[in-house]
Amino acid sequence: MDNIKIKTGKENMDIKEIHRFLSNESYWAKGISFDLVNNSLENSFCIGAFVNDKQVGFGRIITDYHTFGWFADFFVLSEFRGQGVSKKMISHISNQEWIKNLRRIMLNTSDAHGLYQQFGFKELTNPTFILEIYRPDVHLRP
Repeated sequence: MDNIKIKTGKENMDIKEIHRFLSNESYWAKGISFDLVNNSLENSFCIGAFVNDKQVGFGRIITDYHTFGWFADFFVLSEFRGQGVSKKMISHISNQEWIKNLRRIMLNTSDAHGLYQQFGFKELTNPTFILEIYRPDVHLRP
């Protein structure tokens, strides 16, 4: 798709569309509040894919810009999947100078392993080193 325009920065994102997708269509953030989505974008590197000024893809990287980055909330609207939108967003991210120096970049996905492996992501080197506190529904608490 040659008509995909990539934009970065929270100020360029359609936060209402991002919230709509995360709250209604994602498997990881169903029911998330608008305020939680809006606030989470504040402390993230945000990237969006746009076609005719409509946001069709989104992702964010939670990062300190020096040592670590976590890919989060990446999605492409269903009618635009399979057209290279994700690859264009990840390629754009890969070309950022700051990301080239991060010691560790991580993500969690249930269904896009093949996509991310094309960009160098692999299974954990030492899975026994990684610990977590997992609260998948914490965003649903009042």
